[in-house]
Amino acid sequence: MIQIAVLSGKGGTGKTMLTAAMATLVREPLVTADADVDAANLALLLDAEVITTTPFYGMECGTIDDLLCTGCGLCEEACRFDAITQADGVWMIDPIRCDGCAVCTEVCPTGAAHMEKIQNGELFLSKTRFGLLSHARLFPGSGTTGLLVHEVKKQAIAHADSSGVLLIDGPPGIGCPLISAVSGVDACILVAEPSVSSLHDLQRLVRVCRQFGPRLYGVINKYDLSEKAAEQITDWFVSEDIPLVGVIPFDEYVATAVREGKPVTDFDCPAAQSIKAIWAEIADQERIDERME
Repeated sequence: MIQIAVLSGKGGTGKTMLTAAMATLVREPLVTADADVDAANLALLLDAEVITTTPFYGMECGTIDDLLCTGCGLCEEACRFDAITQADGVWMIDPIRCDGCAVCTEVCPTGAAHMEKIQNGELFLSKTRFGLLSHARLFPGSGTTGLLVHEVKKQAIAHADSSGVLLIDGPPGIGCPLISAVSGVDACILVAEPSVSSLHDLQRLVRVCRQFGPRLYGVINKYDLSEKAAEQITDWFVSEDIPLVGVIPFDEYVATAVREGKPVTDFDCPAAQSIKAIWAEIADQERIDERME
């Protein structure tokens, strides 16, 4: 199975729109994954129906047993994250501030402070007309984004069966979620928009992706909003030996598709035609369609 991640150095470049559109174009069995667990929207465009929901437990968090606590305050003195407070004579650990270091359990003389698992989100497996979709929802304030992205990918691979392609809608930025999303993939489609900030973030994104060795492809979305900026990004792709597999024009049908919860390829419009050409180029480069012959 070939794994392809659609990525962007910043949010709002259109990677989810592109991922949903390409999902309609894959000829062989497909499984998709939404690795943007902080704001997972791919399910909306693929009209997904949830099959299973699994609680996600991330890192352990400290807690205090009131029956064993003597109120000595040693845990509060040792905590470097200001997570332990006292109210009405009761010591408590704030799960949002707790970093899971467990130092409180080491200094507690009675064993009142201990670690326990807390639910940080939910993992979903859904069905779409294009195959299975693995996605998730991270609870606000949870610091386990990278771990949940790993679970999303693991679930997708576990349910891939005979699927020939895993198409991943990646997270924006270059942090832990991106590292989890890119790890093990064969190719990355880098989506940029014609702006100075997009080029800057794209440059950072490429530096991270190249640490994992995937093949890289470039796409410029809404290129005609600033042809000068689009030309600068094109020149940069050339200088980095990254194939520019296509550009997508600004198209009002994209907004219509998003409002209706559909892939833009459900419409006969300029953006859809460009994306079809982009996927044809990538499928040819990755020799994806050859396995269907």
